[in-house]
Amino acid sequence: MGTLTNNYIFKALENYPYDLEEVMEALNYALSSDDKNTMALTLMGRVYSEKLYKYEEAIVYFKQALAENVHAFEVYTPYINTLLWNEDYKEAEEFIDFGLTVKGSDKAVLYLKKANLYEQLNDYKKALVFIKLAKEFTFNSEYMADINIEKDRIKGKMPKKKKKAKASKKVKKSKE
Repeated sequence: MGTLTNNYIFKALENYPYDLEEVMEALNYALSSDDKNTMALTLMGRVYSEKLYKYEEAIVYFKQALAENVHAFEVYTPYINTLLWNEDYKEAEEFIDFGLTVKGSDKAVLYLKKANLYEQLNDYKKALVFIKLAKEFTFNSEYMADINIEKDRIKGKMPKKKKKAKASKKVKKSKE
């Protein structure tokens, strides 16, 4: 039973996101064979959130996968993304905080998601604090580059200090 289910999951993963008809067919077969398979539930949630924009339905699939196995780490990132897209900020923060306590979870990814949360809330200084934590928990150069891109984007959104205005006032005063 597991092998058949895995074959369908592999077929779905191979076709995602390019051939959604094949993905849905394979996922329906996989879930009819094993309705508690966390990978199939996660991919179904991703289809609903990333392609159909039906966030509430996607959240149901992600929660079902997590209910089966809290260590189903493949669920964490798409579930958090969906919560952020759906503007469920409190739930996203609570889940990230929970995920940080789970042994084996990717702390760098979770801290980066927390930075994204605060970026969406326009709290850029707090977002940069979590970027720094994400860097501390990153152990490969490729992901470090991704974090730096996020950091630059957040810094670009921060309000600029008005040094020029102060400098022009000083120039005006000195001319008088």
